[in-house]
Amino acid sequence: VTGVQTCALPLCNYWRGRTGIQIDRPKSDSIGMLATIMNCIYVSEHFRYIGLDTAVMTPFVCGTFTEQFSKDLANRYFKEGKVLFFAGGTGHPYFSTDMAMALRAVEINADCILAAKSIDGVYDKDPGKDPTAKRFDRLTFKQIVDMQLQVIDLAASVLCMENKMPMRLFSLYEDNSIINALNDDFNGTVITTD
Repeated sequence: VTGVQTCALPLCNYWRGRTGIQIDRPKSDSIGMLATIMNCIYVSEHFRYIGLDTAVMTPFVCGTFTEQFSKDLANRYFKEGKVLFFAGGTGHPYFSTDMAMALRAVEINADCILAAKSIDGVYDKDPGKDPTAKRFDRLTFKQIVDMQLQVIDLAASVLCMENKMPMRLFSLYEDNSIINALNDDFNGTVITTD
């Protein structure tokens, strides 16, 4: 992707709301949102250690650990060369981190979403369960919605489709995967809006 100015980069969770079946779903989702904040603070400190200027933004007040998200503040930080981490999901239960990723990308007018997942692309079926699963090198959000492919939250797919927000989905576990996602060495699925 030539000339990428801004990209949204999600992180894995220590806790996923929907895995907390023994407790109230909104409470479980709240724990998941807090887990994303821990992730972002942790990675942000690693970035600072190597000399990058960072900020962690959340949709709700989180003491002095983060700053509350504002599009204007985020864009000012981008102009200053900061790396931003958008943590805490949307701030509401029942919305996935995929939805938060898509929402923030649309809000900040990102050029594309770099979606680092535990899987190396979008497949027609679960490759962990079906060895005949076929990986797509390229497809549209409409195809994802029509085929109900579950690697990305369907509501997030619709938001990206409606707002013309492309995505590159790739494995976080591949060496240099984030760097490669910006270059021609990309190994994953390119998701377009048309």
